[in-house]
Amino acid sequence: MTVTQAGPGTRAFAVIEDARYREHRGPPGHPERPERLAAVAEALDGARPSLLALPAREATDEELLRVHGRDLVATVAAAAAAAPTHLDPDTFVSARSHQVARLAAGAAIDLASAVATGIVPSGLAAVRPPGHHAETDRAMGFCLFNNVAIAARALQAVHCVDKLLIFDWDVHHGNGTQQAFETDPSILYFSMHQFPYYPGTGSFGEIGVGRGEGATVNVPLPAGSGDAEYVGVVERVLAPVVRGFRPELILVSAGFDAHRDDPLAAMEVSAVGYQALAAWVRALADEACGGRVAYVLEGGYAATGLREGVAAVLAASLGRDPRPPPRAPAPGGILSRVLERVVGIHGSHFPGLGTA
Repeated sequence: MTVTQAGPGTRAFAVIEDARYREHRGPPGHPERPERLAAVAEALDGARPSLLALPAREATDEELLRVHGRDLVATVAAAAAAAPTHLDPDTFVSARSHQVARLAAGAAIDLASAVATGIVPSGLAAVRPPGHHAETDRAMGFCLFNNVAIAARALQAVHCVDKLLIFDWDVHHGNGTQQAFETDPSILYFSMHQFPYYPGTGSFGEIGVGRGEGATVNVPLPAGSGDAEYVGVVERVLAPVVRGFRPELILVSAGFDAHRDDPLAAMEVSAVGYQALAAWVRALADEACGGRVAYVLEGGYAATGLREGVAAVLAASLGRDPRPPPRAPAPGGILSRVLERVVGIHGSHFPGLGTA
């Protein structure tokens, strides 16, 4: 692996970018557009001396098939050969989409591997297309292959990582990631998302299946939720879950579409909110797993949301002495109702759930 070193005396943060991610192109006006990455790059530009650049490479069949069936891999390849086309009303395929989707999955794997092996404590795979809606045998919701799920299985297969926590803060529920791991107690999937909303999954009662029961934690939030609700959930639900589960590494499905400017959702998270979320992730990772965090870009369809969200992740990850995460205000009506439901379902598994 060829890398470009960060500047001396810095806390390195790895980034994987590649111009080829912009070659996945949809119909005019589609929100999942190449220009999204320009906004991400603007945020990264402010921290280039502290960034460690890692190259992108295509995931192999073996890596994809740890999560997806052969039929899906063949479907995506065939669709690209017949492009432009759609796999569902939302999910487009262009001539380069198969290659680009493999590049996204490969970047997620290599970033997670760099974090797991201590090359860097944390980093961001600034990829597209996103992945968390892709199920084992179905592409959907702008997603072709499930980048985070593929990275998680690679960590287990190659680096013998026993326990992983996936924190999905995208505004949409990651149905594909949940489906991939719902029977597996070694990978805890935690999602907070707008509900009811696309894709319609992620209710409180979806807690895993069989041996995986209890290792899926869904925190559905109503439209209009903002900083108080998001930070409150992280402080009162995610923190006790991380402390109880003790993962060896945290993967973040980092969508920035809960931002108040996003055109596809109805949430009210601000730059301050994302700063608090990122600070909490850094603090919990430092406490539980040696600071090991790999962020993989998911959604985010407003340039302001992408810039402010990525800048927040950088600020939290690169800070030498990060300030303690801001405390959430006392639970209001929305948060109190959410906490009551979550504690009622998961309280016996995680001590301190629902308390600050």
